[in-house]
Amino acid sequence: MDEDALGLESLLQHLGEEKGAWGPAAPPLVQTSTFVFESLVQFDQGMVDLDSRLPAYTRVSNPTTQLAQRKIAAIEGAESCLLTASGMGAISAVIMANTRAGAHVVAVENAYGPTYNFLEYLRRFGVNTTWVDGRDADAVLSACRPETSLIYLESPTSGLFRMQDIGAIASFARERGIATAIDNTYAAGIHQKPLAMGVDYSLHTVSKYFGGHSDVVAGAACCSKARMEQLRADENQLLGATIGPFTSWLVLRGLRTLPLRLAQSERSVQALAGRLTDHPAVDEVIYPGLPSHPQHDLFRRQMSGTAGLLTVVPKVQERARLGDVFQRLRLFKLGVSWGGHESLAVPMSPHPMDWAEPRHCIRFYCGLETTEDLVEDAWNALMALA
Repeated sequence: MDEDALGLESLLQHLGEEKGAWGPAAPPLVQTSTFVFESLVQFDQGMVDLDSRLPAYTRVSNPTTQLAQRKIAAIEGAESCLLTASGMGAISAVIMANTRAGAHVVAVENAYGPTYNFLEYLRRFGVNTTWVDGRDADAVLSACRPETSLIYLESPTSGLFRMQDIGAIASFARERGIATAIDNTYAAGIHQKPLAMGVDYSLHTVSKYFGGHSDVVAGAACCSKARMEQLRADENQLLGATIGPFTSWLVLRGLRTLPLRLAQSERSVQALAGRLTDHPAVDEVIYPGLPSHPQHDLFRRQMSGTAGLLTVVPKVQERARLGDVFQRLRLFKLGVSWGGHESLAVPMSPHPMDWAEPRHCIRFYCGLETTEDLVEDAWNALMALA
């Protein structure tokens, strides 16, 4: 199959699914822990080549997982992809692959909470992290030291949607031999191409848009073949964050509808953002697609669209009063995460380093319900604070 001649939607349906002996429309689930071989030559190949079509053990490789990895790599424009048992499985593996005792990491302040916790956890092993406001590229660059081995980005962040100048930071890092990694979950690999901008690793919580049905917990790391060789040989095998074949099979199902779901989610969040800017109970709507967003110009330069997320800062700053909003919501359910078919809303109190004066917020995720229904639901619920 000529991958360069096909659009993304076609690749997600057909890449790696050349007709087999039985001709199944959906790829079969290879639900096994181990594989057997017909000869010693085949066995040796399977044990040495971790990307072999002759896998030896599912902790290392599995045909169902390999197919899902090929499709995600195609989305990102990457040479290789590694699926893991959770988003943190991918994030921690990449961080550990690029640090050792005495190493230094520069990371954005308002990264995903468990990522922050993991980097702080590594201090006990002699890995130190400097947290910077990623909106200021100069702050990121000036924080680097001779021992800096990794710059960790998340753009946009999933709560306050703060962005970094990916190209400028990646260019600086490459000149100095510093690895770069970015959590690209928000953009679903479609609206932003970090690897094309010079980043070394693009990471995803597959539980979000790639899975798409709120029934998968998984992660993904995309990078070059050379970097993946180390990741597979060391962190993938030794840390044990292995994704199971059935989970990979569910990911394959989710990937087929990814562009359609992302488009519907974005249509709804655009409508919601425009409407809530006029709400009497809302002090601020944080959404990078709005011209009023302070980084809107950067958004237009390095992204082609948004996720279905926005954050509302209500004028009423009493957390107990937020409960009235959630009681009124009919379609938005109170829950963490995003990227699935269902719409969600969750209270947020950003980390003190994010704002000089921490403020209570509500993050909305628009799923696949009718756009007008979601707008009406959020509007009516927020009237509890008017």
